[in-house]
Amino acid sequence: MLRRSVLSPARAAGVLAATAAAALLLSGCTPTPAPSPSPSVSASPGAESTTPAAPVLVPDGTAEENLPVFTATAEGIWATDQRALGRAYIDALITAGFDREAMQVTQDQTTVGNPAESLQFSVRWGDDECLVGQVGPSTGQVVTAVLPQLAEGRCLIGATRPIDW
Repeated sequence: MLRRSVLSPARAAGVLAATAAAALLLSGCTPTPAPSPSPSVSASPGAESTTPAAPVLVPDGTAEENLPVFTATAEGIWATDQRALGRAYIDALITAGFDREAMQVTQDQTTVGNPAESLQFSVRWGDDECLVGQVGPSTGQVVTAVLPQLAEGRCLIGATRPIDW
């Protein structure tokens, strides 16, 4: 035969009080959240800014050293309503200091007039390397890389559009 355990009201109150006391004690063992850093205000007007400087072109640098400015320039156009226009990327790269004569860009429209799924642009760097960018609905973001030059100093495969503006 099974026995049924019955707690008296006084005993039930004691168990409840002990449980509450244990919970209260244990809650003191949890780590407190670290205070979030508050922005500091510089006291001196000549203090350095904490905002990182935009990358700049290093004309005598390597392709790898210039990849950050190439990427930042492409991302700047990608963030605008001109993201599907090859000319916008070329013009921005020229403004950033890259050599127009060393550039290539693919068509930004298909043969039937639809926007291209992928647009590539490049800058030949030195005798061996290229800065290459790709954008469009097929990538969903700016993709850039330093790649080896192809035959005859080209960076992109296939037909490219003349940069004659």
